[in-house]
Amino acid sequence: MYYSEIALAFLDLELPPSSVQLCSCLDPAQAQPQGSTAWLSGQLLALRPRCSDAPRLPVRRQRSLLASGAAAHCRVRTDSMPVLVRNAHKFTFYTQFVCVGGSPNRMKAFAQFMHKELGLEGSGEDVADICAGTDRYAMYRTGPVLSISHGMGIPSISIMLHELIKLLHHAKCRDVTIIRIGTSGGLGIKAGSVVITDTAVDASFQPRFEQVVLGDVVVRSTDLDRELAEELLACSKEVPNFPTLIGHTMCTYDFYEGQGRLDGALCSFSSEKKLEYLKRAHKAGVRNIEMESTAFAAMCRLCGLRAAVVCVALLDRLEGDQIRAPREVLREYQQRPQRLIAAFIRRRLGLCPPPATEGTTDLHGL
Repeated sequence: MYYSEIALAFLDLELPPSSVQLCSCLDPAQAQPQGSTAWLSGQLLALRPRCSDAPRLPVRRQRSLLASGAAAHCRVRTDSMPVLVRNAHKFTFYTQFVCVGGSPNRMKAFAQFMHKELGLEGSGEDVADICAGTDRYAMYRTGPVLSISHGMGIPSISIMLHELIKLLHHAKCRDVTIIRIGTSGGLGIKAGSVVITDTAVDASFQPRFEQVVLGDVVVRSTDLDRELAEELLACSKEVPNFPTLIGHTMCTYDFYEGQGRLDGALCSFSSEKKLEYLKRAHKAGVRNIEMESTAFAAMCRLCGLRAAVVCVALLDRLEGDQIRAPREVLREYQQRPQRLIAAFIRRRLGLCPPPATEGTTDLHGL
């Protein structure tokens, strides 16, 4: 039987006003009774029961929420992850880090990699997909780390984030750090460099995320946690052999024309115009380009989540559009953000680096 942990977050919405309180998703100290609305001063709030024995809707109601499509994208399998549904309160103590990336296979490999890096028992090869009830996303838990795929582009990652944030709230998780890890195109930096984002900017180099809500354009800030970025940069010293830097990340809605590529099915500009645009982006502080960071930064900021974006540059876009590095080189490039995040998590947990054994940093062919 499949249920959705996200659907359970809706159950509190029908509690009597006397038994609920409004609180920030991740900051219970700011909680205060405010009636029944879930919005206050532009900050995303969530309803939380005051008592652990607050009434729950019957299973029939849970199923109707799933059938209505309210949370059909991250369906949690109860037999593979019972702590999420049957004992959600225990999930609080387990989840400290959430790492998200585009590819389901890559995030599974990252979960297996973290299993080794954290020195957990067993091989980790049989890590289970918590969201096995859907083919939209994949989710794996390794100790205190959740590893989740988000697909490609702003629409896909925003759906995942909405449902993930509700999951974290319902499980009463606190002080969670969320990090997007992935690949990107570099600007004026060496291929293989790892960029830690300080601010995500749009295709006009502005630190904003624009979204049309009920016909109106809503503009949200895309600043990320500066202290977290500096902490990640400090951790990069523990992972030698590749350059790491802090810079702006430009987020676009398209991989081809939106990023100034000449090799798509459509191209409405010259190579000279393309190069001029990319040089303006570099002058504005942009050091890499991808397709998720503005939505990620805006949503995490609104919900009070400490967040970071860490991506490797597969090429320098000032030198061309095509990735020409050999497959084995690209494979090693893609491991670099994961190795950095592993060092960061080990440091946060007070763990020593794992022994340098064969296969320790092998992310299973990715």
